[in-house]
Amino acid sequence: MKEYAASQWQRAQRAVASAQKLLDSDGDSAASRAYFAAFHALSALFALRGQSFSKHTALRAALHRELVRTELWPHELGSAYDFLLDVRETGDYGGLTEVTPETARMAVEKAVAILAAVQRSCPELTAKP
Repeated sequence: MKEYAASQWQRAQRAVASAQKLLDSDGDSAASRAYFAAFHALSALFALRGQSFSKHTALRAALHRELVRTELWPHELGSAYDFLLDVRETGDYGGLTEVTPETARMAVEKAVAILAAVQRSCPELTAKP
């Protein structure tokens, strides 16, 4: 699972970098990439705990059950993930509704906060061999 966790962490890093680059040109894509940055970062965290999830909703439930409700993470980070999940739905499937530049910026900020929390929780993800 360590190899999988490392690959998920790398995906998270690439996704957040992409989200930041897309902010000024494509709010929908920036919001989607921000969500996937958080998704991959949390997938890395749970992989280090020996867990994996095949559904986005299962990962969300695990975040709330195992990190937020146990007070390992603050409620705000659970809310941030929920926000990212919602805004990703708009960005990817919104039809006539688009993610505003302000909302996209908020999404990237929340993704960065989640990645920072994962890094604090799992410093081995960024340790150099």
